[in-house]
Amino acid sequence: MMEKFLNGIKPREYQKRIFESCKKNNCLVVLPTGLGKTLIALMLAIERMRKFPGEKVVFLAPTRPLAEQHLAYFKKHLSELFAEMQLFTGKISAEKRKKIWQTADIVFSTPQCVANDLKKGLYKLNAVCLLIEDEAHRCLKNYDYNYIARQYIKQSLHSRILGLTASPGSEREKIREICRNLSIENVELKTRESEDVKQYLQDLEFEKIEVKFPAEFEEIRQVLKKIFDSYIEELKRRGVLFSNPSKIGLIELQKKISATIARGNRNYNYMLGASACAQAVKIQHALELLETQTLAGFNKYLKTLFSQAAKKQSKGVVRLVSRPEFNFVFASSNELIAKGIEHPKIEKLVEIVEKERMENEKLKIIIFTQFRDTASAISKKINALKGVKAKAFVGQAKKSSGVLEEEGQTGLSQKEQKKIIEEFSEGKINVIVSTSIGEEGLDIPEVNVVVFYEPVPSAIRSIQRAGRTARLKEGKLKILVTKKTRDEAFFYVSRAKEKKMHSAIDSIKEDLSKGNKPDIQKTLD
Repeated sequence: MMEKFLNGIKPREYQKRIFESCKKNNCLVVLPTGLGKTLIALMLAIERMRKFPGEKVVFLAPTRPLAEQHLAYFKKHLSELFAEMQLFTGKISAEKRKKIWQTADIVFSTPQCVANDLKKGLYKLNAVCLLIEDEAHRCLKNYDYNYIARQYIKQSLHSRILGLTASPGSEREKIREICRNLSIENVELKTRESEDVKQYLQDLEFEKIEVKFPAEFEEIRQVLKKIFDSYIEELKRRGVLFSNPSKIGLIELQKKISATIARGNRNYNYMLGASACAQAVKIQHALELLETQTLAGFNKYLKTLFSQAAKKQSKGVVRLVSRPEFNFVFASSNELIAKGIEHPKIEKLVEIVEKERMENEKLKIIIFTQFRDTASAISKKINALKGVKAKAFVGQAKKSSGVLEEEGQTGLSQKEQKKIIEEFSEGKINVIVSTSIGEEGLDIPEVNVVVFYEPVPSAIRSIQRAGRTARLKEGKLKILVTKKTRDEAFFYVSRAKEKKMHSAIDSIKEDLSKGNKPDIQKTLD
């Protein structure tokens, strides 16, 4: 019965089974990228609209390009006679959205648009029979998805919620929080290894490629560690730190100290502690760039710190760059760059791209990296290869937020991002070098090879990156790891987290099946 409303697409057996489950309960569907989460959403939309004629479906996605993508998919596979479909964006005035809401059957939107409209009382969700939230791993803390879900549960006459994600993360409590925020009653999990999914996927050839951390870099690393340790000792001496934390731990400590100062406790000890913590974060970031990224990016970051000191942005950074050890580090990196020395990953990457290109002229590769500078450097380097046309694929420019945004960086507008994906689809470019913007949801065509320039210590991000290949045709996944650096730790952390995610979901699924449903969060709106 369902299939007569679908144009040019036939659901697979596992999709039918998941759909049957979603008909009965609010469901969180965990499916790797490319295994057809959107078709399940489409089937459920048809079923709910037939069951409750005249009621609407709201499909939320975290970005406008993603919302547009889902709209295009629905238009392609669902007769327009069946439903009036509309896109909400911030560019459409609130008053116009209010009018569109009256006539639309299926609304595609970012959560910000709908949340703002609900707060202004432009419309209610009482006549919405299905709420779909894509990239549901974002349903944590104060994200707009959660506000909308709460309002929906309160207002809707016939509520049904569908959450979609490739990975909800590895922590049981966070997965429970997602389930609680969406009033989830059942979780449907499939992996590449699931028996009913295997037949639809091509072989994925995995290779971990190790490179040595250069001896020339080691001396710089030791001096940076010495500077770092001196800041850690100071923080312990001031009684604000009790262990050797990671970069993330230090950023959290920095927030705590800043909050204490903001509350009026302008204790001299805290003020100096805040400064020491800020410099420790900067050194930790410099170490990450040196160990895992490019020497050019590392050197550029040091120049950024000199620039901050010249502008007297903080006394702490002025003191940092005046240290003899810091100046030794800067001079050493300048010397290595003058000799043409670069991080060995760059050379290894050139080898990989060259070899893959020789084997396949119609090659399509995605290289993932954490940082924009690295994406630009890789793109420039591999464009020198015969037959390779590469472009860096980065998010929109953001205001500086501490160490992670270097000065003078520009991003790509959503229009420019779209153009790059089109050029990649048409074969005008054959390599995309992407930051995290390419991990989540965007409709990037099937690729032959995915390369991680560095491992990421996140199950969500690793699964999303890997899901870009071996869907319709055989694919390769290659992860570059620099020996004796944080790369090694991150590689094993992400693998362990993936296993942990599966067992956490299994136990939550079991809880739900026994009727132990998570409470809907009771918060004041």
